[in-house]
Amino acid sequence: MPVEDILTRGERSGLIRRLTGKDLIGFGIGIIIGTGVFTLAGIEAKDHAGPGVVLSFVIGGVVAALAALCYAELSSAVPTAGSAYTYGYATLGELFAWIIGWDLLLEFALGAAVVSRSWSGYVSNLLGLPPEWFGEDATVNVGAILIIAVLTAVAVIGIRESSWVTNGLVIVKVAVCVLVIVAGLFFFNGANLDPFIPPAQPAAETANPLEQPLVQVVLGMEQSMYGIGGVFTAAAIVFFAYTGFEALANLGEETRRPKRDLPVGLLGSLIVCTLLYVLVAIVLSAMVDYRQIDEGAPLAAAFQSVGQPWVAALIALGAVTGLTSVMMVELVTIGRIGFAMSRDGLLPPKLSQVHPKWGTPHRMTIGGAVVIMLMAGFIPISELADMVSIGALSGFVIVSLAVPVLRRTKPDLPRPFRVPLSPWLPIVSALACLYLMTNLDIITWLRFAAWLALGLLIYFAYGYRNARLAKPAPDTARD
Repeated sequence: MPVEDILTRGERSGLIRRLTGKDLIGFGIGIIIGTGVFTLAGIEAKDHAGPGVVLSFVIGGVVAALAALCYAELSSAVPTAGSAYTYGYATLGELFAWIIGWDLLLEFALGAAVVSRSWSGYVSNLLGLPPEWFGEDATVNVGAILIIAVLTAVAVIGIRESSWVTNGLVIVKVAVCVLVIVAGLFFFNGANLDPFIPPAQPAAETANPLEQPLVQVVLGMEQSMYGIGGVFTAAAIVFFAYTGFEALANLGEETRRPKRDLPVGLLGSLIVCTLLYVLVAIVLSAMVDYRQIDEGAPLAAAFQSVGQPWVAALIALGAVTGLTSVMMVELVTIGRIGFAMSRDGLLPPKLSQVHPKWGTPHRMTIGGAVVIMLMAGFIPISELADMVSIGALSGFVIVSLAVPVLRRTKPDLPRPFRVPLSPWLPIVSALACLYLMTNLDIITWLRFAAWLALGLLIYFAYGYRNARLAKPAPDTARD
């Protein structure tokens, strides 16, 4: 699809430009800081990397920064809803656009379902709510369903209102992260950081061969944990914690000055979150021996173990607010991705209708929320979480490749922000994302392949026949 057509449709979308650069940074921090800092840091330290999880967060942050630079150039040049989906459409064609849009819908829907179940467990723990309705032991996780329903209503009412809710929650959870870092320094035990990268050791005999990282299988390595390989495996998994920044690129049509504010929001939120992640991981690793970390609530349990229950309670409160803001942004993002795909004819056109009063893609947002509630209500976290990182990384590969392609095909397109050292830096970004993908396990790749096959079936049955590729945008002035 021609870039000019994409930009024209963006101007006629009906979405209202209300967001500023500060709002975008708030959204970015809102979705990035959540499961990664409150859960994944402890799980990956215990299961794969030991104290070396600090390096895992650094590696994940560096790869995310490379991808964010590519996002910043594309989002400033093509500021429309759809982010990686739209960029793929403008550079690599319709089929690639469908694949990446399908991946993004998977990523954010699964992410919201995972976080809603985690939120339900934290709330149950904090308030003593009945476990048969809240938490992982519930047959139907009513808490997860209810929080998605409430946040969907906020997302539908308006993007500005969504940003107010998100920014308020961001203030609370950033304050909690700072509290963890400062208070944790008083219980810093350097002995727990030795060895910083535990020596590699064979996986347990009961380990599932399908849970072995792809790179180990390809290289003929024995299934193992810890060591440098464990650090990279943890990096591939904690990358889930960074993926939220791409949600900002979907807000191009609702940003007042997208060519300036989108790069500010993307890079600003990523820098802040990477710093917080690394510092929290250092403090957690120094407070508790990695083999003794509690996987359910690692930060809260760490402070309980040193006799500071009041800090643990504040951390639980921060986790609840942090996870709430993550779900809020993911719901907003799903609506914008589906809106863009529907507008291009790849999904039914009714999904791209904008609410006449609130100016939001309400039908796509509500439809996506219903699917999320079904998954969150009935499917355990362990079966939901595996595929989020692979969906994000595959999207980042396409975004990275789109930068040099668009520079070649549209050299005169205004680019307020330009990736330095192109095409080499975008190529490095794509290769780095691919390498992290190979550190994910075999079963994740099999599930990802099944999801792609389903997506291709839908594309050739509906999207290919109804797509608006090469059709001129309608003249809405005559409506």
